[in-house]
This record gives sequence, C-alpha cells and structure tokens, in this order.
Amino acid sequence: MLTIGDTFPDFSLQAVVSTNPKDAFTPIDRAASKGKWKIVFFWPKDFTFVCPTEIAAFGKLAGDFHDRDALVYGVSTDSEFVHLAWRQNHADLKELPIPMLADIRKDLSRELGILEKSEEVCLRATFIVDPDNIIRFVSVNDMSVGRNPHEVLRVLDALQTDELCPCNWQKGEETLQAA
Repeated sequence: MLTIGDTFPDFSLQAVVSTNPKDAFTPIDRAASKGKWKIVFFWPKDFTFVCPTEIAAFGKLAGDFHDRDALVYGVSTDSEFVHLAWRQNHADLKELPIPMLADIRKDLSRELGILEKSEEVCLRATFIVDPDNIIRFVSVNDMSVGRNPHEVLRVLDALQTDELCPCNWQKGEETLQAA
C-alpha cells in the first residue's frame, strides 16, 4: 500500500456530480486538482449500509474542506451509472456536494494497494494529499467500521500549519515549539 511520502498516482476517472442524467457525469483527473490539497476517500460498495453514512458526513463538511483549499473526492470500484442510481435513490446522497468517482477498472485502487483481497473492492481508505501530490496522511478502517471525517479535517488543519501539533490539537490552538 502506498503511504506517507509516496506520490499519489495519476488518475483519470468518470465522476458523478449530480442526480440529473443530463449533467451528472464529468471526467476528473489528478491535473484538475493541481496546487490543491486533496482528500480522497474510498468505500467498498454502493448500496450498502456504512458507506452512505460516511459519504454524507464528508458531504456535510465539504464547505469546511473548501475553506482550507482542499478538494474532496469519494471513490469506489462501482460504475458511474451505479453511483448515479445510488445518488438518485438515497436521500442522504441526493444533494451531495462532492464528486463520486468510478474506479471501475480498479487501476487507482490497485496502484494505491487498497483492494480487499477476496472481493477486490476498495478498503475503507482515506488519503490526504498535499498540493505537490505527496501523500501526507493514510487511514484504513475495517470494512465494518465507518471513519470520522471530522478527524480527517482536524489532521488537514494540522498538516497545513506545517508545525508540530500535539495529540488532539484543534485549529487555532498553540502548536509545539521544539526546544
């Protein structure tokens, strides 16, 4: 699995950005996020139970991530058509303000090393990638346990200080000074 200090792979994936089939689909690639922080989170399968709780939670924080000059991308190995159907049929996803990317060929997931071994679906992985496309944070949860988007936002805040941040540090608090 790629980890801290590795370069986030190049990608070009079809994304779903609305529930209207006329303008729902758009390609997104790594170049589109040049010079921006990126939060890229993966989930195992659409139309499941834990995944929409996380996706909706990231959606609710989209404005906070945007305020920090960070783009948020959600990704699974489902197709863009399955993403669209899910958004159209799940109340918490209808107004989702973040794109859902379709890694249907599994190229990005495979290159990152986050495919679950038996079913080859994405693990519940989260990456914070800096403006130079360097991975600065990685977290992978068990398939049955949802992640905490507020913690991802807290870590982004800490990384953006470029300072030493103690345990449970929150934006606006003092950072540590090396003696």
